[in-house]
Amino acid sequence: MQNLQSDSFNLIKKGIWLYFFLLIFEGALRKWILPGLSTPLLVVRDPLGLWLIFMALKNRILPFNIYMGGMLFIGIASFYTAIFIGHGSLPVALYGSRIMLIHFPLMFIIGTIFGRKDVIKIGKVTLYISIPMVILLGFQFYSPQSDFVNRGVGGDLKGAGFTGAMGFFRPSGTFSFTNGNALFFSFVTPYILYFWLSNKNISKLILSIATLALLLSIPLSISRALLFQIVISILFSFIAITRKPEYMGKMLLTILVGFGALTILSQTSYFATATEVFTSRFTTANKHEGGLESVFFDRFLGGLIGAITNSNQIPFWGYGTGMGTNVGSMLLTGTTTFLISEAEWGRLVGELGIIMGFGAILLRIGIILKITIASFSHVLKGDLLPWILLSFGFITILQSQWAQPTSLGFSTLIGGLLIACFNESEEEMLLSSDLI
Repeated sequence: MQNLQSDSFNLIKKGIWLYFFLLIFEGALRKWILPGLSTPLLVVRDPLGLWLIFMALKNRILPFNIYMGGMLFIGIASFYTAIFIGHGSLPVALYGSRIMLIHFPLMFIIGTIFGRKDVIKIGKVTLYISIPMVILLGFQFYSPQSDFVNRGVGGDLKGAGFTGAMGFFRPSGTFSFTNGNALFFSFVTPYILYFWLSNKNISKLILSIATLALLLSIPLSISRALLFQIVISILFSFIAITRKPEYMGKMLLTILVGFGALTILSQTSYFATATEVFTSRFTTANKHEGGLESVFFDRFLGGLIGAITNSNQIPFWGYGTGMGTNVGSMLLTGTTTFLISEAEWGRLVGELGIIMGFGAILLRIGIILKITIASFSHVLKGDLLPWILLSFGFITILQSQWAQPTSLGFSTLIGGLLIACFNESEEEMLLSSDLI
């Protein structure tokens, strides 16, 4: 990386930052700023991703490893099997293969170009964004779906909200769909925990307000998935503390700050109403779908079990890459529905077939295990950054729905940031030469 010309290096780094901002504000472009271009803006990060790959190749810094090689092979092979054996649609095959051929390699480019300082800077910027983001959520939560703040993709007057509870809708923030809001604040959570536990130079006022924003986002989002992810991040933090007890005092301070903020918020009708709606949604969903343990077993372990048990009903080479996406469904049938499986691993096996589908799953398992082992070894040395970020990246990389552009973007981003965490560290711990 030292041999890379500074101009090219900085240009690629700016491109990664643009990817980050487009991920967060892509929905704002599609809903409010350029609604007439909402369809092409769905893949606005794809040309940027191609350019970043081109620049990495040009400067000979595109890392190559078993994970990238395997995913690129599957991406290319699945494109041809989709055209000649599967659904036969060129646009759908291109849309499906871009996941493995563009966004997956970007994970390693981010991990090569970014260093620890960049990872921390991303976190600070994210905390600043979370403050106006939660204010926007509040306006969306309490406003009718016909209001401008709730405008849907392409300026849809029906609104971008998704059914929540008690007549309230799940807000989408600056994202196209409501899952983006849950993913964003799930991404915010480990950074807030890390900054409270570390001695990094960040304004305690901004950190406190961002913590307040995170707490407000839970009821305003009406999302059980967000609550589940926050619990996971807290559990990861406690695991780190058991290995490094000296952090216990800081963790207790973090809990006290959170408890104090909740006490203050509970006195306001604004928060009380949102909490009542969230509780109603939580209770209703628990009756029909099960509690938080159901979110884990059904969406995580259930996806694995379902992919295995249903594999004998799927063509050997699958139905074709892209067919399990909403875009693929719209192009093939004219309607948005799950043609294969809502679960990610079920979609992979259904689209790619038994060999390539399980191959893609094993590659995702392999890379997350590699990162997990390296992250935990850093905890033992007193470095909490990769481990706490892993609390979001673990399930996101392993089983998030890459068929959905926002989910794919957050997976690409957190994967790259996790790899970048190991740069500028001890030489033997560099994943630039080990993992990638």
